[in-house]
Amino acid sequence: MTQSISYADAGVSIDNADRAVAKIKEFARSTFNDRTLTEIGSFGGMFSGAFPDMAEPILVASADGVGTKLKIAFETGIHNTVGADLVNHCVNDILVQGARPLFFLDYFATGKLDPEVTASVVEGMAKACRENGCVLLGGETAEMPDFYPPGEYDLAGFIVGVVDKSKVIDGKNIVPGDVVLGIPSNGLQTNGYSLARKLFFEVGGYKPGDHVKELGTTVGKALLETHASFLPQIGPLLDTGLIKGLAHITGGGFLENIPRILPDGVSVEINRGTWQELPIFGMMQRLGNVDEKEMFRTFNMGIGMVVVCAQNQVKEIAGSLQQVFEIGKGKVGNGKVEII
Repeated sequence: MTQSISYADAGVSIDNADRAVAKIKEFARSTFNDRTLTEIGSFGGMFSGAFPDMAEPILVASADGVGTKLKIAFETGIHNTVGADLVNHCVNDILVQGARPLFFLDYFATGKLDPEVTASVVEGMAKACRENGCVLLGGETAEMPDFYPPGEYDLAGFIVGVVDKSKVIDGKNIVPGDVVLGIPSNGLQTNGYSLARKLFFEVGGYKPGDHVKELGTTVGKALLETHASFLPQIGPLLDTGLIKGLAHITGGGFLENIPRILPDGVSVEINRGTWQELPIFGMMQRLGNVDEKEMFRTFNMGIGMVVVCAQNQVKEIAGSLQQVFEIGKGKVGNGKVEII
């Protein structure tokens, strides 16, 4: 008689998935609000689309991942920060157009499901969703044997937000002479990690647990600093009309992200040294003798979000932010960023 083969024999444990989902439900429910119309486990998440306080609501959507920052989580065994990284990154990406988040969906995929690791990742997502006033509406947890190395997983997020059409921030009114403000980051955020890992672990010979005086912490903790959400700071300014443009400094650094919001005929001049650059960036530059242009094209260099406004609005905007630096200005040009 042929032996009966189960899904578990193929490497997929439905029992482990059920345990993970049970934990996920608890975290997700903690983010629900009056607009949430379904429970976790439905085929699709339902969310009320009524916006009576808006004349012409515009939905803004974005998707992203955490990238090779996940490798640091694997090596350190710390998994509750990358979920927050993912949510905050997505929140910032729609924030630049003036949108506030409504709901978030995640995709978590691994070779062999570990319910505790999965729950830790989702716990970080739920915490960030609550802090951003965003519902963790649903997602997908996939177990795919032999597809990922043991102990590793991939993570992606999908966010939907809303902005009234009259309040959209698109940069089209930026002109030469406008001021470029920079809101500090607290680390690498979620970009540049392939180069950062090469510099620290291959070139520098460091291990994640090594304490570095210059960093004031271990290499692993410095690299795992959570990508901050800028919604709490910028949110109160979204409806004022004071902000002409916002640029989230992610992959591509200053050189590729700021041009995304510049209208024809405008470039930007950034003055290096006008903000407090985090030690980790200088250390990486020295470790690999990295060219300055490469640094500014790869990393955020200590500035997580750029705000562009008129000269006469700087004081009012700066007064609403926790910490901000005047880092540059707009000038006549062809949509480029010059570091001086």
